[in-house]
Amino acid sequence: MQIDPRGPRFGAAVTTLILAITLVTRSPWLLALQAVVFAFGAFDASPYGLLFRRLVRPRLGPPSELEDAAPPRFAQGVGLGFAIVGLIGFAAGITPLALGATAAALLAAFLNAAFGLCLGCEMYLIIRRLQPGRTQ
Repeated sequence: MQIDPRGPRFGAAVTTLILAITLVTRSPWLLALQAVVFAFGAFDASPYGLLFRRLVRPRLGPPSELEDAAPPRFAQGVGLGFAIVGLIGFAAGITPLALGATAAALLAAFLNAAFGLCLGCEMYLIIRRLQPGRTQ
């Protein structure tokens, strides 16, 4: 499946905002909400993607190119992993773990939103190249 690459960047911008607010407020509830968004995104049903398709994309011209949906889906799963670690930190009262995991997810989201550098997508591509039998 091919997607408009501006969609994941839009989602990353919203995620950046949510995670920044999470860090400032130290809210496990906001992190839990973002974890749910990551979970939906990992299964190709991102609420932020829906917002992009319904509200933003109609106001933009068509994308110059499309990209494979698999790397951004994988990146959402990585974000979910960091959110879960952060939630475990909050639940266990290990604030540095909670804030560190949230900050790592925030950094990745910011890099994607601001510069188009999707760390999870890059991880996906590296893992694919390292799989036995792959000729790329």
